[in-house]
Amino acid sequence: MKFLDPKTGQYIERKVRVLVVDDSAFVRNTLCKEISRDTDIEVVGTAPNPYIARDKIVQLKPDVITLDIEMPKMDGITFLKKLMQHHPIPVIIISSLTAECVETVYDAIEAGAVEVMNKPTSAYSVGDISIQLIDKIKAASRVRVQKKLPKPGALEKSSVLSMKSTTDKVVVIGSSTGGTQALRTLLTAMPRTCPPIIVVQHMPESFTKSFADRLNEVCECEVKESEDGDSVIPGRVIIARGNYHTLLKRSGARYYVQVKSGPLISRHRPSVDVLFKSAAKFAGSNVVGVILTGMGRDGADGMKLMSDAGSKNIAQDEKSCVVFGMPKEAIDSGGVDHILHLNDIASKIIHLS
Repeated sequence: MKFLDPKTGQYIERKVRVLVVDDSAFVRNTLCKEISRDTDIEVVGTAPNPYIARDKIVQLKPDVITLDIEMPKMDGITFLKKLMQHHPIPVIIISSLTAECVETVYDAIEAGAVEVMNKPTSAYSVGDISIQLIDKIKAASRVRVQKKLPKPGALEKSSVLSMKSTTDKVVVIGSSTGGTQALRTLLTAMPRTCPPIIVVQHMPESFTKSFADRLNEVCECEVKESEDGDSVIPGRVIIARGNYHTLLKRSGARYYVQVKSGPLISRHRPSVDVLFKSAAKFAGSNVVGVILTGMGRDGADGMKLMSDAGSKNIAQDEKSCVVFGMPKEAIDSGGVDHILHLNDIASKIIHLS
């Protein structure tokens, strides 16, 4: 991986330095073992609580921290807030995301965490966790964390509401690292009568419902987690359920979603490619595709298929992305018609719909 040397101003090749913070010795050992499988990453240390982590951050200078929420002496959220105030570093939350704690995890995202992952459970094999964690660490190492995260800029709703909306189009959106805030910015700018929208955001299973509920509170349109058979209708945004693929289907004139299990596709479940390819098959030229911030190439192949089927596609520009990986891959694949700043995407969706 390339990093900027502050002393010389030159980019140098070195491994991503990771500090693992968790009160469980078993979890620390498991994470260290899985992370170390990748030759581009080095675990420089571990810490059982935030106080030890604080000292090791100063001593070891990690590029990325993995952090549990429930820990002795100081909880992870409190530590994260202090860290972002005094010594901002990209943080990946790795916790047992039960129904009782997902609200706390969302607070961690708002406090500055760049990613959220579930600890290995029966629903997630260690192998799946390993693949996703390595990708997220590499993505996080490229994030420029600020002491005070800027509030997402919002497009003036009046400019969107004054535009003509139709019910002919289906909007499909894919996002990953940085996507939770990007989606909030985009979806709060959409009118109550927006075209139907389906979103795949890479996140754990027990987090997607809370995320959808949070968005539903601040958006004019309805936002919900995907359920098998949900109708795809104007004014509704469907967030793909974590750990399941969500596909667009059609029966006559009715669009609906199918929620199903399956292997990782493009290294993810849910996968943007799975949604996009189904949209290309069942909606064709009636699709508006959007690819937002994220690492990797999930969505690039699907967006090209949508383009070949006649869709109009939008990619978030590099300036407004946290990580310009997924949009760049989609652009390079030749499936993108418009490259726009995040604040301009909502109005373009309405215009194309």
